[in-house]
Amino acid sequence: MRVALDATPLTLRSGGLRRYVEELSRALARANPEDDYSLVCDFPFEMPADAPPNLQAGTVPAGALWRRWWLAGVQREMARRGCELFHGTNFVVPWMPLRPSVATVHDVSPWMEQWAEMRDGLSGAGTQRRKSSSFVRSRAGLQIAVGLASMVLTPTEAVRKEVVEYFRVHPSRVVSAPLAAGPVFRPTEGKKLERPYFLHVGAAGPRKNLSMLMQAWHEVQGRTGAELVLAGPLEAGMAAAGDDARSGLRQLGHVSDDELAEWYSGAAAVLYPSFYEGFGLPVLEAMQCGAAVIASRIPAVEEVAADGAVLLNPKDTKAWAEAMTASVRNPERFAELRWRALRRASGFTWERTARLTREVYAEALQRWEMRSFA
Repeated sequence: MRVALDATPLTLRSGGLRRYVEELSRALARANPEDDYSLVCDFPFEMPADAPPNLQAGTVPAGALWRRWWLAGVQREMARRGCELFHGTNFVVPWMPLRPSVATVHDVSPWMEQWAEMRDGLSGAGTQRRKSSSFVRSRAGLQIAVGLASMVLTPTEAVRKEVVEYFRVHPSRVVSAPLAAGPVFRPTEGKKLERPYFLHVGAAGPRKNLSMLMQAWHEVQGRTGAELVLAGPLEAGMAAAGDDARSGLRQLGHVSDDELAEWYSGAAAVLYPSFYEGFGLPVLEAMQCGAAVIASRIPAVEEVAADGAVLLNPKDTKAWAEAMTASVRNPERFAELRWRALRRASGFTWERTARLTREVYAEALQRWEMRSFA
């Protein structure tokens, strides 16, 4: 099988989309040495480290016609490389259905009007995310609804049900293939600060619910002196809060995976208060590091974490403050939780994700052939 995968997420510096393409493409190539996998994009990107020989980069298009990537350029590149199938790793697939395609829908947040409205008040980095979300919302939704993608992949059953209901896609066309945490995320000695600290990993958009988290932390800080560490890109509003270790707030920005594993391992608790997620990869990464995780009780996160995390109502500030306080004052109470987290995380592997994804590729090819004979 010859497969082209959309490498657009590899143009990003970090984040779940980039990690998805890096880990999945490597796992696919290693598990299926008889296949050829091509990462294709209309912009330069960084290839995954330690890429197997059967995982290669496509050519960045030159010329005005081929720069019209989703209409012509991607088709030319796939024909040049003899690809039989396209995997849209970032929601979208080519407009012309010249060969079967699979689209990964990571979540349905681009179509949630309340988040679009909240984004309208942002600027700077928020504007770029607004443009990206608009692109996905206008193109991917139509493509899924009219059946341009032969099959749809989702990271959880929760998102699978949302896709079936929202886009009225036949359930047989939508398959969930859970993600995994990379091998770098494992228990370490952990970061050592003068005071205990809580860790939040991810962006700071409205659905991440950081305003509630900040409110709960300020209450807990008065009781325990614990710091709050934020890792990942920040909205302009959060950046204005400053980065003052004396106040107990540390904003790390981007950190390497090796360093992130240390931050996970050393935290009194890893906090994930989102209103909505499609998977919640930082939750699984933290669990694989043996961290105590306090997260929102929302469908996708509950599906991933199961009994490996403390799950709370994302609107209940008091409950969050109490759980955070307990994690600092009585860490021994969380010893069993950390053990359950490690056990739960061990069930997620990129090898499994690759196997399920390869099965979806085969199903897409079979459906395409049946359509051609019909």
